[in-house]
Amino acid sequence: MTEPNRSATDVQKKRGRKRRVFLWIVVILVLVRIALPYALLYVANDRLAKIPGYHGHIEDLDLAIYRGAYRLDEFYLDKVDSIAHDTTPFLGAGVIDLSVEWRALFHGELVGELEIDRPRVRFTLEKAEPADVAKDTASLGELLDDFMPLSINRLQLRDGRIEYGDPSSSPPVDLALTDLEALATNLTSVENEDDLLPSAVTANANVYKGKFQLDMELDPLSEQTIFDLNMKLNGVALPELNAFFQAYGNFDVNRGSMDLYTEIATRDGAFSGYVKPVIKDLDVLGKEDKKDGILHKLYEGIVGTAGVVLQNRREDQIATKLPFEGKLDNPNARTWTAVVELLRNAFIRALEPVIDREINIETPLIQEKEEERKGLLKKVFGKKEDK
Repeated sequence: MTEPNRSATDVQKKRGRKRRVFLWIVVILVLVRIALPYALLYVANDRLAKIPGYHGHIEDLDLAIYRGAYRLDEFYLDKVDSIAHDTTPFLGAGVIDLSVEWRALFHGELVGELEIDRPRVRFTLEKAEPADVAKDTASLGELLDDFMPLSINRLQLRDGRIEYGDPSSSPPVDLALTDLEALATNLTSVENEDDLLPSAVTANANVYKGKFQLDMELDPLSEQTIFDLNMKLNGVALPELNAFFQAYGNFDVNRGSMDLYTEIATRDGAFSGYVKPVIKDLDVLGKEDKKDGILHKLYEGIVGTAGVVLQNRREDQIATKLPFEGKLDNPNARTWTAVVELLRNAFIRALEPVIDREINIETPLIQEKEEERKGLLKKVFGKKEDK
């Protein structure tokens, strides 16, 4: 009877040890799970504090291990003046969510998606130039790589804001594009990888009572820049931009609206496109200007007269079309073409306020072949023409 009792006791002891080991493992995992967000938050804030010329901070960090995600709350990155040590807002977001894109798993790819709520970007003149930002914030990209080592295949922005400020102007200029909603898909070519332009970007926003809309197809993985972009801006209220006009043009607008349309395509290092602004019901000099000095009234009168002269009276609008083409390392905007189009529109016809749908991904190649043909003719006949 003794041996069976000892065997049962040993079995119970082994089971007890296994339970204790399992319990300790669970406790350790729970403690790690509790401590890990704080450790990651400390590392992230330490990295943000060490980005040259900037100071950043993340208020909180949460993990969602079951879906392979991180959530960053209240992130900001400010530009720091190296002399005065003043800070200027640059980047910010209410929530940044980085996670595995489960949909891509059906295509046999392990990639990530990035969703940002209330993103904010502010460009302040002489404080955060784009070239300096791209160079100085390389550490920010490395930080995101640490948190999400997967390639981002889908990017979504909600309720965003893009600002431009010039505090040194008189009056100070503070412009903003608001309520930005944007979606970029298939950035790593998981789907439609054989397409010339497999990725897509759409965006819309509000701009001073007007609407902004962008549609773009591209190949972000190509060695050379290649994309096809359409953008339109409708119904911008020009009086809302008077601080800008007063600061840079020394006049203000009492009435008028602006539409703007553009198409741009790039391929094999070449680009083609146009920009078409349309200004309607322009009134520069009005009753609101009674308090202005005589010289300022004279200046505004000249600006207003130019608007009347270049206005299509039938459509009550000012419009022109500025085409441009060239190489990405040597852009060439046709200024004289813009002047001719402006005058032709003013006195002969009104441009239709729509995207012309005349630029596509093949256009840069056509323009490049045309330039090569002109170059060949110049080589053959150039000397005779010089003589």
